[in-house]
Amino acid sequence: MLRTIEIVFSSLKMALQELWKNKLRTFLSLFGITIGIFCIIGVTATLNSLEHNIQSEIKSFGTNTIYVDKWDYSAGGGPDYPWWKYIKRPVPKYEQLEEIMIRTPSAKHAAFKINREDDAQFEDNTLKNVLLYGLSNDFNQIQSVDIRLGRYISATEFHQGSNAFVIGNEVAEQLFLSAERALGKMITTKGKKGIVVGIIKKQGNQMLGGWQFDRCIIMPYRFARTIMDEKQAQPLILVQGADNITSVALKDDLKGSMRAINKLSPTQEDNFSLNDVNDWSKAFEQAFSGINMGGAIIGGISLIVGLFGVANIMFVSVKERTSQIGLKKAIGAKSRIILTEFLLEAAFLCLIGGMIGLLLVFGLTKILSGSFNFPVFISTSNLIWAVGICFVVGILAGIIPASIAARMNPVVAIRSK
Repeated sequence: MLRTIEIVFSSLKMALQELWKNKLRTFLSLFGITIGIFCIIGVTATLNSLEHNIQSEIKSFGTNTIYVDKWDYSAGGGPDYPWWKYIKRPVPKYEQLEEIMIRTPSAKHAAFKINREDDAQFEDNTLKNVLLYGLSNDFNQIQSVDIRLGRYISATEFHQGSNAFVIGNEVAEQLFLSAERALGKMITTKGKKGIVVGIIKKQGNQMLGGWQFDRCIIMPYRFARTIMDEKQAQPLILVQGADNITSVALKDDLKGSMRAINKLSPTQEDNFSLNDVNDWSKAFEQAFSGINMGGAIIGGISLIVGLFGVANIMFVSVKERTSQIGLKKAIGAKSRIILTEFLLEAAFLCLIGGMIGLLLVFGLTKILSGSFNFPVFISTSNLIWAVGICFVVGILAGIIPASIAARMNPVVAIRSK
């Protein structure tokens, strides 16, 4: 054990001496390793952070949730999108909620949503393009609405269609200058007044758009339909499965329920779409997997260049220390000890280059996080990957020079200059 520790520290000492003795040569040789690690870990850290933020945002649409709509979200929105097929379909209706819950035993909650953009006024202040949401009672059971001040709309207020409003943080600050002043005040929209009973916690920017709760007014559906044309207000039904039910099973059950509710014969096509939130998550996972692979290939090319650079250092190091190697072997050092020392020296040199690359990545994360309000982090797995890659590249770069050193004849080596 002590011998192993001695070999490791000896190899590290030689690596640092080599770096210090030939600073420019060693730096240029390690530059490929530095750039390779920067590319691989930088791209991986950025993409992992981006994927984490997007997946978190997808979860905000509800877990184990199916969106019942006339539009198919998975078909995309490009020029090949068959809008002519979907536009003829009937829109979801509020009255279908009760039937869905009766016919679908795998469903835990169902909610209805309509929305539109319009102006909101308080006294002389007007805020344009505010999202007005008309929701049914169970919406916050599927999609959590975190309240900062006040309270959420009660079940009685939903049932009666009262004018209770829950507003977003941005709406509160722009209409009332501060969220604290908004509670109990009256907001006018589409000529009707509503009283503010709660303010939603600040959500921040969302990459996929999301619900945009910061700039919204939530009101009971029965009140909202008095100020909106329901058919033109993007009606939508959200259905969440029971705790022990997968979204696939829920989707199968829901398909049968919706066909029965819409009175479709066995030969008729579906006139509705069931959009699974989990499908969006899987699609992004596949997309990011391909992008990560591309980044790894780019970084791998740089690492190959760095590998040859480190191999060059090791060949020169073996040449310069030939007599020293011969002396070690003459006094009893075994070939495997010489081999191990040079392999570890090459690995330590690569680790030094990798550490410089990681420092550059750390700087990148600070720049992205500060400049673009986009939190980027280097995960523990990324750090382990970086160390592992550097160690493997070092072993590969040093294997031939180390083998040459280990096979040297001690007499010939001592006589060399």
